[in-house]
Amino acid sequence: MSDIYEDPDGILPVDKPAGMPSHVIVTTLRKKFGFAKVGHGGTLDPDATGLLLILLGKGTKISDRVMGGNKAYHGTIRFGAATTTQDRLGDVLEEHPTGHLTQEMVEAAIKKDFVGDIFQKPPMYSAVKISGQPLYKLAVRGEECEREERFIHIFAFKVLAFRADEHRAEADIEVRCTKGTYIRTLAHDLGQALGVGAHLCALRRIASGKVTLDHATPFADLLEMHRTEIEARVIPSAAYLEGTF
Repeated sequence: MSDIYEDPDGILPVDKPAGMPSHVIVTTLRKKFGFAKVGHGGTLDPDATGLLLILLGKGTKISDRVMGGNKAYHGTIRFGAATTTQDRLGDVLEEHPTGHLTQEMVEAAIKKDFVGDIFQKPPMYSAVKISGQPLYKLAVRGEECEREERFIHIFAFKVLAFRADEHRAEADIEVRCTKGTYIRTLAHDLGQALGVGAHLCALRRIASGKVTLDHATPFADLLEMHRTEIEARVIPSAAYLEGTF
């Protein structure tokens, strides 16, 4: 197909489903629709859902600009257990009772240490490379190494809802932050600050730069479309850079 059609130039916003690595979406779109150049503007963890920006044609040349945009997420933090991966897929490292925990306590801890300019240490289960080796490859072998903290900015960290009983406590959250922020690490570190442990049990990206989830098409729907329908949903690179889409 790539010999017949010329690649569109721009960004295709996709609503990524849970359980699918971002690179699988890139590969599937390339093979199914014959796009010659396909990339992404920042991956999501396989278990996460929401906005994934797929770069097509000349749009791949502005990947740094796209990935550099601020991000926004909705998620759910579960208190009372810290895990190896800082999300629900990891093994439990420690457990603590949460019967005393209140929304006010969570919000106070957030306000104290998790808004504004902060430093964050990348998790071992991540694609960050040290000496050319992705951290997650060391992690699966049970190894841990020193990681340099990264400077990030949290514009907003809100508790949207809070649920608690004698067995568990959960908070639905919204986070608006700079690129490179690990929301599961925020969850883990918040749990440590509260002395109860915590991990992220759900995550959905709702914005990347000026693109929001409202611009996105569910991945399953894209697979049922003709290539021309997909091209009609692409934000041209120039429009993206100018913010005129």
